[in-house]
Amino acid sequence: MTKIAILGARGRLGRAVAKAFLDAGYQVRAITRDWTLPAELAGAEAFAADALDRQSLVAATRGMDIVFNGLSPVYTDWSSVLPMAENVMAACHANGALHMVAGTVYNFGSPMPAVISEDTPQRPTTDKGRIRAEQEELYRNEADAGRVRTVLLRAGDFFGGKGTGSWFDLIIASKLAKGVYTAPGPVDLVHAWAYLPDLARTFVALADRRESLGAYESFNLPGHSLTDLEIKAAMGRVTGRKLKLASMPWWVLRAGSPFVPMWKAIVSMSYLRFEPHRLVSRRLGAAIGEIPHTPLDEAVKGALDDLDLLPSRLKSAA
Repeated sequence: MTKIAILGARGRLGRAVAKAFLDAGYQVRAITRDWTLPAELAGAEAFAADALDRQSLVAATRGMDIVFNGLSPVYTDWSSVLPMAENVMAACHANGALHMVAGTVYNFGSPMPAVISEDTPQRPTTDKGRIRAEQEELYRNEADAGRVRTVLLRAGDFFGGKGTGSWFDLIIASKLAKGVYTAPGPVDLVHAWAYLPDLARTFVALADRRESLGAYESFNLPGHSLTDLEIKAAMGRVTGRKLKLASMPWWVLRAGSPFVPMWKAIVSMSYLRFEPHRLVSRRLGAAIGEIPHTPLDEAVKGALDDLDLLPSRLKSAA
């Protein structure tokens, strides 16, 4: 049985990926800081490690065939990102494990390319974008040197899955109980989204075919390319409600950003909400066949159910 370690297994991404690998019959070691796991990962082996402690990480991933890197830094402080990435590379090299990781669109900077393929040049214009690009350069260098194989799957903003902390729950659905849809940007602007269960299943499909993949592989998950008007319409259909439309008060965040670190961090990446972009793939389908893709209404329904925001009459059918 193939063994996979999930780093950051209690985070939104990590727990979704861990659940998908459990469902697919993999032997999963769920690594967190303190051994505790969410209920849906009851079938996983719990393990504790600190990603900033290299020897701890090497020991935690010993005997694993694959290491999934779901580590997520505090949004206001990314000073730990590259040190953690270097430790993950060391752990994968020490244990001969394949490295799998999710990529972001931060790498492409502003102005954003309207269509992002695997061959689109990366031109980061923010600190977070530059750090992500440096991460990917590290992974590629390790692969080119024959030390660590990496499979990177780039995706848009997450929605769905257990946990909170995405634009979908923090902004868009934050006032849904009051019948309000909150748009983070222009309502007719196309934005790249990834339904988390689809992303997780895609990682499983890539792991299933790992022997046919190269030393360094970078794929895009097309996901859902949507405007706020399209998401709002789907929410209306799913909930059976006519939703009012509100806009995120960016002027408040910009005014307060010098004094509130989180607002400053959000404002620094605000171009993502004002510049249209979508992900396309010229490689993923050829590598795995059919790409996991949940229809929009079903995905929105699942995401709202995960947030416990579905009307009670719909929950039994979710």
